[in-house]
Amino acid sequence: MNPIASRRRKRKLNAEINVVPYIDVMLVLLIIFMVTAPLMNLGVDIELPQSAAKSIHNDKEPAVVSVDRGGQLYLSLANSPREAIDADALKTKIAAFVRQNPQIPVYVAGDTAADYGTIYGAMVLLQQAGVPKVGLMSKPPEAAKAR
Repeated sequence: MNPIASRRRKRKLNAEINVVPYIDVMLVLLIIFMVTAPLMNLGVDIELPQSAAKSIHNDKEPAVVSVDRGGQLYLSLANSPREAIDADALKTKIAAFVRQNPQIPVYVAGDTAADYGTIYGAMVLLQQAGVPKVGLMSKPPEAAKAR
């Protein structure tokens, strides 16, 4: 009997995959994404146009729909942080919010570099959602601040 042939018969091939290292890697990735995901949407820089209009004083925190220079929509409701949102979700959320809080004002904050059509589209979405009045946000001119 051949000694090489007898060794082959005794040793069986292991066709299983060891998944423990893959589970460890997935858990590490999960922890990384859980930690970094809330940091992704902390704030969006929006440069509001300047205006000499009088500011509106209201006791209630308004709902603000922001449009950045890239055309992305963001929604900030009464006491919740700003979140990126698409058009359909905006209509759904703002319609439910206005039904529950009909007296709370809704404003659109558009970046000065944002496309006018995108800001106008946001206003149309708010109208379709049943918002009775929509205000545009601006900041006071620099000359008025210096006084």
